[in-house]
This record gives sequence, C-alpha cells and structure tokens, in this order.
Amino acid sequence: MPKRKREQKPAAAVPLKSALKSSKIPRTDPEPLTTKPASTHSISKVPKEQDGIASAQTKKATTRCSLQLVTGSYERILHGFTATFATNTSNHTADASDSQTSFSDTFLFAAHASSIRSLAVSQPNQAGKRVLATGSSDERVNLYQLSTSAPMEGEDPLASSSSLLGSSISENPRNRELGSLLHHARTVTRLSFPTKSKLFSAAEDNTIAITRVRDWTMLSSIKAPVPKQHGRPSGDTAAPGEVPAGVNDFAIHPSMKLMISVGKGERCMRLWNLVTGKKAGVLNFDRALLAQAGEGKYGTGEGRQVVWSNDGERFVVLFEWGAVVYDMGSEPVSVIRSLPATKLHHARFVPTHDKDVHILAVSTENGRVMFFDLDRHRDTAASGEPDAEKKLPMCECVAQIESATLSSAGRIKDFELFEVPSSPDSFDMVFVTASSDGAVRLWAIDSAALVKSKDDPPAKAGAPPKQVGTLLGVRETGNRLTCMTGFVMDDSAEADEPEEVAPPGGLDVTSDSSNSDDE
Repeated sequence: MPKRKREQKPAAAVPLKSALKSSKIPRTDPEPLTTKPASTHSISKVPKEQDGIASAQTKKATTRCSLQLVTGSYERILHGFTATFATNTSNHTADASDSQTSFSDTFLFAAHASSIRSLAVSQPNQAGKRVLATGSSDERVNLYQLSTSAPMEGEDPLASSSSLLGSSISENPRNRELGSLLHHARTVTRLSFPTKSKLFSAAEDNTIAITRVRDWTMLSSIKAPVPKQHGRPSGDTAAPGEVPAGVNDFAIHPSMKLMISVGKGERCMRLWNLVTGKKAGVLNFDRALLAQAGEGKYGTGEGRQVVWSNDGERFVVLFEWGAVVYDMGSEPVSVIRSLPATKLHHARFVPTHDKDVHILAVSTENGRVMFFDLDRHRDTAASGEPDAEKKLPMCECVAQIESATLSSAGRIKDFELFEVPSSPDSFDMVFVTASSDGAVRLWAIDSAALVKSKDDPPAKAGAPPKQVGTLLGVRETGNRLTCMTGFVMDDSAEADEPEEVAPPGGLDVTSDSSNSDDE
C-alpha cells in the first residue's frame, strides 16, 4: 500500500497590521549602526571648536553679493538684471566661462520713443526703495520705483522659455512705474540724484531743472545762455539760425552749494550758486590748454563731462581726447592724456583708503579703463617733447583694465564702481563696464593695487601700465548700450506694502503710446 502523505497544519492567520509591519524591507546591514566598529575609512568626528571654525570658513567662502544693474540703449530698451557673485577671489578664474557669477533678468521693455541717453538711481529711502530716472531724446524723464532687496538665497528663478538668450527671469513685484516728467523741451542729457529729496536734470534746451522728489514739483530751473555762433563747418546740416546748444553735463560740489556745467558750442565752463540759483562765474578754456588736452584746431573745444573729487578739493573737465585737472581756485594743475591717443567717454573718481590719494578712472574708445593718479606726473622732460617745461604736467597712468584682450574692441560708453564687503583674501571693489557692442562685464579689483608708494619713481614715457582686474562675468544684452547705472542690493526685509508716492504735481502718468500718437 502506498504511504499516506503527512498532512501539514495550516499556518495561523496573521493580523493585517502585523502583515503590513512584516512587509517592510529588512536592513541589509547585519549589525546595528550603534555597534558597528569604526573602520580606517570612517570619518572622525570633528570637535566643537573645529566644527565652528569649519562652518565659519564655509560661510565665509560662500558669501555672495548681488548688484542691480540697469542699462539704456539706442534701441529704446531699458534692461534691468541682477548679478550675483562670490566675494572670495578663490572662487573665480581668469576665464569668464568658468565664473560662478549668475545673471537674472528683472525687467526688459521699450521705455521711451527714442534712444535712452541718461540714467540715475536715487539713494534708498526709509522704506528701502529707490527711484530710477531715465532720460531720452523724446524730451521725457520717466520714473520707476525699484526694490533694494536681494534675491533670496536658494531661490530658483523661473526659466526663461521666451528669452532668446536663455537667461533666467527674477521679476520683483515691488518694481513699478511712477510716471513721466515733462520739464524739458529737448533731449535730456544728464540726470542726477545728489540727495534723497532732489532730482537734477539737464537737457539740450540749455536748462537745468531741480525737482523735488516728494511730489515731483519743479522747484527751480537754471537757464544757461545760448552760445554764439562762430562760423559753420562745411557739411553742417543744421537749419539756418540754429547753433549747437545744450548742457552736456554738470557736477555738484559735495557741500551742495556750488555746481559746474559744460555745454555744447562753447569753450567755457559755468559756475552756479545753488543757494541763490544764479550764475557765479564763467571760466574760458585757453587755446593752449585745449591743445594740451588734445583738442585740435578744428575741434569743438567743448567740455563733455565734469566731475568733482570725493573730498571736493579738485574737479576734472573731460574733453574728447583728454582731460584737465583744476584746483579749488579754478586753476589748471595737470593734464590727462591716454597713450596711445584715443577718445575718452566717461570718468569717475575711485574711492581709496588714503584721503590724500586721488585716482581717476577713465573709459576709452579702444575698450580700456585707465586709472590715473592725479598726484603723480609722468616724466615728460625725459621724453624729448618740445617745450615740455612750459606745459602742464601729465598725470601718470598707474593701471588699466583692458577688455580688448577678450576679443572685444568696442568702446566703453559708461561704467560704474561698487564697494563690496571685503576680507583679507577678497577684493573690495567691483567695476561694471558697458560697451557699445552690448556686453556688460564685471571686474574684481583691489583698491590697494591702484595706489603707488610715494617713493616709487615716475613712470617713463612709453612704459605700459600694469594690468589689474579679474573678470567675474559677462552679460550680453544684444543692444547698443549708451548708459548704465546700478546699486548694491541688501538683504534687509522690506515692507509688504510699497510706499505710496504723493500726488504728482508735475508728473504725467499717461502712457507713451497715447502721447506718441498725439505727436
């Protein structure tokens, strides 16, 4: 007989909760982590003191700074974007492609009916807001409110699916339009916010308007005389009776009591008393002085820009091919010329730790930013120049930034410099240059590299200046840039409700499209 198979007892029923618990994946480690002996490859525990130092070093290495930059162009485009970079020099390389600088578009639109000629940003108010003023050839001054808060760390901006450049977009809802000022009848050439409460604007109608920021009411208008006509060059297409006129630039003394202006068609500069609002004097440019500054026989001889030093003891008048340095007595003391000779576009004084050192930064036609020490003069007598002893001394170029080495020879129309928080192993200034080819470049510079010791001998004639600056990043805008401005963004939290502006007395809030149709 076949043997009967042994009957197996059925397994006991397992509750549902127990089945769910038992369905967990068992650990592959046969021993618990608490009882696992330390191996030679395990990471040792860092003491609390060393842990704090390591975290501080990591935090220091990852310190980042954000800049809000705004550019204007011939194409009427107002382009705002932020640039965020690390302030530690060890995080940057000489190649811009390897830079860790990130750019994010804030706004991009056609702000005017014609090319944008001037930009200015006010100082922050109590609510942490700034006012952006834009001037154009359409006789308008547009006003916008900008937020000063930096992008939150770790926030991923939206990817730009519609952008041809493929850049990111970080739109701030606190940025809004305020309106337009109609105080001028010609092209607006210069804008400035010397204080939180005043806006100065100059135009080709030979007027300088002073506007109160609180309600945008024009407090005063300074009228410069129309220059006399001294012959007409061949090929001049101006209408009969018309002469070149307009204020090219103005500069306000740090005491806020004196202003200097230079205009088109006149070889002089005008001094204005801001306390009374009247003319304080006129200083003509001597023909021999203009010749030293590079203005030839057929040159216009007009001042293109004027800028005061940080301490208010000197001022510089910029011409097409050179510049002249004046003291407080309005006496010329030295001349600035670039070697090789090229046109100059923009000038600005560089803040230094030593108050007795005056460094002037000048942008050129061939894509350079040259730094001149106004207290150091070149050895012109040894160069063999005729009548070198009778001429004014020439300031020495102590350093330069040459962007032409980056296969770009576009002229630098404007530049800005920003002081950033520094440490012993980091830079303390950032130069931002705007070229006519549409590129915006960020350069890291240590101000100590621009100052020479008094014991150093003067540079010989023809000796090239040293190269300074580390390229942080390049932003291609795709437009022909004419002007630029910006500010350092802070991390302070702003109020949720934006500050309301008072009823605009002289403010036109109509849209540009409706006005362009009427014109």
